[in-house]
Amino acid sequence: MKGKKVLIISASKFEDSELEFPRDQLKAKGAKISIAGPTKGAFYGKANTKIKPDLTFEEVTSDYDILLLPGGKAPAIVRKNEHVLEVVKEFNDQGKLIAAICHGPQVLISAGIMDGRIATSYNKVAPELKEAGATYLDEPVVVDKNIITSRKPKDLKLFMSAIFDY
Repeated sequence: MKGKKVLIISASKFEDSELEFPRDQLKAKGAKISIAGPTKGAFYGKANTKIKPDLTFEEVTSDYDILLLPGGKAPAIVRKNEHVLEVVKEFNDQGKLIAAICHGPQVLISAGIMDGRIATSYNKVAPELKEAGATYLDEPVVVDKNIITSRKPKDLKLFMSAIFDY
């Protein structure tokens, strides 16, 4: 992970541990982290963790090695931004690692990249994944080519192991 550039895209009401734990683990392994939010203003997690983004949704590019999408209620906001969805498609087209946990796969669904894929998510997102053409597996972590998905905070250690093994 040393020297890898990681882009985390999130918004208000994210699941705190799903942003903090991966960010801290990746940073500890030498990755360079950039966080994108709806604006340059701070936003807060469900447990009130304050995040000051480095860039806005409109400033994001696919000039990173890894894309990380935390869950919580944030993906409902992120998935509405057309520019972010285009960047997600670019990551996928370039075969770059995309890691999404909990409700994070909703962004991948909106980007239209889940048809024919195998994935997991928070259980309430499962019907949406299936509707998008994905095969849903109720497993802690699913790796399908360049996309790693996971279900919930309890699965974070396995999620991070899959990212580090990629």
